[in-house]
Amino acid sequence: MSTEEKALSIVALGGVNEIGKNMYVIEYADDILVVDCGSKFPDENLLGIDVIVPDIAYLLDNKDKIRALLVTHGHEDHIGGIPYILKQLNMPIYATRLTLGLIEVKLREHGLLGNARLKTVHSDSSLNFGQIKVGFFRTNHSIPDCLGIAFHTPEGTVVHTGDFKFDLTPVNESYPDLHKMAALGQKGVLALLSESTNAERPGFTPSERLVGEHIEEAFSKASQKIFISTFASNVHRLQQIVDATSKMKRKLALLGRSMTNVVGIATELGYLRVPEDLLIEAADVNRYSPHEIVVLCTGSQGEPMAALSRLAGSSHRQVEVHRGDTVILAATPIPGNERNVARIVDHLYELGAKVIYGSGSVTGMHVSGHASQEELKLMLALMKPKYFIPIHGEYRMLCQHRALAEAVGIDGDRVFIVKNGEAVDIRGGVASRHRDVPSGNTLVDGLGIGDVGNIVLRDRKHLSEDGILVIVITLSRSESKIVSGPDTISRGFVYVRESEGLLEEANRIAEAALGKLLQHKANQWALYKQAIREEVGNFLWNRTKRRPMILPILIQV
Repeated sequence: MSTEEKALSIVALGGVNEIGKNMYVIEYADDILVVDCGSKFPDENLLGIDVIVPDIAYLLDNKDKIRALLVTHGHEDHIGGIPYILKQLNMPIYATRLTLGLIEVKLREHGLLGNARLKTVHSDSSLNFGQIKVGFFRTNHSIPDCLGIAFHTPEGTVVHTGDFKFDLTPVNESYPDLHKMAALGQKGVLALLSESTNAERPGFTPSERLVGEHIEEAFSKASQKIFISTFASNVHRLQQIVDATSKMKRKLALLGRSMTNVVGIATELGYLRVPEDLLIEAADVNRYSPHEIVVLCTGSQGEPMAALSRLAGSSHRQVEVHRGDTVILAATPIPGNERNVARIVDHLYELGAKVIYGSGSVTGMHVSGHASQEELKLMLALMKPKYFIPIHGEYRMLCQHRALAEAVGIDGDRVFIVKNGEAVDIRGGVASRHRDVPSGNTLVDGLGIGDVGNIVLRDRKHLSEDGILVIVITLSRSESKIVSGPDTISRGFVYVRESEGLLEEANRIAEAALGKLLQHKANQWALYKQAIREEVGNFLWNRTKRRPMILPILIQV
């Protein structure tokens, strides 16, 4: 095999210039390893889309080289895409026990668990995949069982940090493997891929242990029911809530499917310790006095269908928020979710609740799971990489991370800020960036994966803005004349009973436009429909300044 073929390649298929749907490729010769397979939620422009996952066209083109999917931890932006990708590419999956437990739930829901090849690893595991040897090191994050990954190739060592922070007083006493990180740096790291989420935040990220103290204090001051909402995957936070509930001699009810799933899995695997008889069913909440109850629920980001949103709207079937109850949002709103969270807080105040909300630095109810600037610099100093590729962040965060790297002595020319699909090739110890691979977003809508494209989204946006006008006309096959109609159906455009004159005029214009063409005996259906759309569309624009989608339906009898 030539030297050209034996280059070491590093490709981000998702996770740079964005936060979410992480997927990275480490490739050497005939061996490809995939790191993470996440998802992200759509913005308001992707109407009807449920979730976004990475485009795996490059992996499908090279499926014979793929050896495994290695998962750093169990957050949605790292495991959410697995069920959708596994339907097209059934590769073995390596992850820690908790991460695999969360993946199993997803695969079971999609009917994929039976054929999945799931393999457990831990921080001391060592794996061989062709010419790539893989080792791991323990990191801290807002979910247990997080790993960084070291790829030892003939070209050199590539390190992927996963999501991390340096928490020296972790809730679960699972300390970061500082000695392993330092040992990797001592032996030599060719390239480092490090997350950039908090690259704009100065200082150090506080320890999760501090949150437990604030939760306990808030619980001690509450006189009636306590509702607390946080990320279901933050098992450390869940443990602190369980401990505070037990200490205050209250009972704990769970609301939200994801919360129930995570608590069940984490308890079963030993990552969450729940005293016997602490948990009660949501339906039994009203059997207890208000001062005996804590309700742990989903919806801290203002999701419309989550438990907290339904509680705020008094639409939950089993539990209600009453005047004097305490509601705690133990999470900082993710950028873009502030409006939804504010709306829920307003509704809770209208119900008479005492609401503790806002940024974690103000309330003490949340700390980030991501490294701030000093920790990012510490990781760079420990690894001492020859080349650095900042990942997992929007463009400004990647640029800030580059500045941090330069501050600890890494030459700016050896920092690569890439876009999804750009490959960094390293050959003979020299890195270059001169080729792209297919990448992008795959949109999931219901059971459809990737079948909704720009044209469908454009039509949905059009419908959402000005509605639709359906014009039905029946034609005689033998005489080429209108037999009945036009009949107009309006949806989302105008209210028919108040706009009869407008629609009658639109019908006359449609009939006239079609009649002109029928006189020439031109049996061209596409031409008929186009003429109706143009004539009626121009008329409606002049009268209403709106452009509904016009859908002519011609029936021949």
